Amino acid sequence: MYSLTEAFRAAMASLLAHRTRSLLTTLGILIGTASVIAVVALVQGFSDSIASQFAEMGGSTLTLRAVNDNENFRTGKLNNITFADVDVLRHRVPGVGRVAPMMSVQAAGASYEGRSSMPQIFATTTEYQLVQGRFPELGRFIVESDDLGRRRVAVIGTQLRDDLKMPENPVGEYFMLGREWFKVVGMMEKEGEILGFSQDNYAVIPFDVGRAMMGNSNEPILSASFTVPKLDEVETVRERVKRAVRISRKLAADKDDDFKVEAADAFVKQFDQIMGTATAVLAGIVGISLLVGGIGIMNIMLVSVTERTREIGILKALGATRRDILVQFLLEAALLALLGGVIGIVLGFATAMGVAALIPNFPPAHVPVWVVVAAVGFSALVGVVFGIMPASKAASLDPIEALRYE
Repeated sequence: MYSLTEAFRAAMASLLAHRTRSLLTTLGILIGTASVIAVVALVQGFSDSIASQFAEMGGSTLTLRAVNDNENFRTGKLNNITFADVDVLRHRVPGVGRVAPMMSVQAAGASYEGRSSMPQIFATTTEYQLVQGRFPELGRFIVESDDLGRRRVAVIGTQLRDDLKMPENPVGEYFMLGREWFKVVGMMEKEGEILGFSQDNYAVIPFDVGRAMMGNSNEPILSASFTVPKLDEVETVRERVKRAVRISRKLAADKDDDFKVEAADAFVKQFDQIMGTATAVLAGIVGISLLVGGIGIMNIMLVSVTERTREIGILKALGATRRDILVQFLLEAALLALLGGVIGIVLGFATAMGVAALIPNFPPAHVPVWVVVAAVGFSALVGVVFGIMPASKAASLDPIEALRYE
C-alpha cells in the first residue's frame, strides 16, 4: 500500500511539473468524452420526454388496431377494425373496463371566418378522456347525450385554434368541418410535439356523428383503446380479446391475426429500443476520438520515458523494482486520461444543455448516472491500456544503461 501511495504521489508530481503538456495531452480524451456525453445527454433527454408524455396512459391501457403488410398495401385490400369488433370488445370480453373507439374521419378540412386548416379529425365517445388520460383545458369533453342526439359539437386542440385564429377561449365558436357546421364545446390541454409533429392539431367529434359523416360508402379506419382495471390481469384479458376478435372476424384456425392488441406504452418501448441503438452507434462514432486521445497519451508517455531515462536509472539504483516503475507510469497515464474524462463530462453536459436551449421545443438534456460512471471508468481504462507500452519500456530499462543516458 505504501509503494502504491508513493507511486501515486510521484505520478502527481510529474504531471504538475509539466502542467501545460499534461493539459494538451488530455485534449483528445477531453474532446472524445465531451462528444459522447453531449450525444447521450441530448438523446436521453429526448427519449425521456417521449416516455413522460405516455406515462399517464400506463400499462393497463390496451389498443386494438388492424395490421396490414406490404401485400395488403400493394393489392389495396386493407384490413380494418369493424364496428362489430368494437361491440365484441365492449360487451363480450370479461375483464375489459372502459372502451373508447376512435374513428378517423375523412373530411375536407376545417374552416373559420375565411381561414382554413387540415387537422386530424376523429370521432370517439366520452370514455376517450378517461382511457387516454387526456382532458379539456377549457369547456368540456364530448358527453353521452352528444352521441345519442348526434349533436354537431367538437373539442379541438390548441394548434387548430391557433391555425384558425380563433379567440383565446374558443368555446362557443362555430366552425366548419367539411361541409357541416360544428360548435366548439371544449379545448384540450396542450400536448406539444413528438418527432417534430404537433399533437394538438385535431378536432374530436361524437362517434355517431362521425359514422354519419362517413356514410355507408366508405369503410372507416377504426381502432379501440380500452382499460383493464386489474393490472395483474392485463395479459389474460389481452388473450381473451384476441380470441373474441378472431371469432368476430371469422378467422380460420390456420390464419394469422390481422389485428393486434398492444399496450399503450408499446410505442415508448419500441422508441426506447430505437433510441438505444442510435445512441450506441453515435456514441461509438464519436468515441473514436477517445482512441485518438489514447494514442496521444501513449506518444507523450513514450517521450516522457525518454526524457526521464536518467531519473529511472537513479530510481532503480536506489532499489525501485520493475513493478514500482511500471505502476508509476501506468498511474500517470491513467490520471491524464481521468483528468480529460472528468473535464470532458462537465464540458459535454454544458454543451448538451446549450444545444437543447438553442433548439425550440427541444427537451432538456439528461445524463444518467451510469453514463457518467462509465465515461470516467472508460477514460481511466484508455489511459491504462495506452500507458502499458511506455510503462513497460520504462520498467525494462537497464539501470546502468539508464544512468549513462545523456
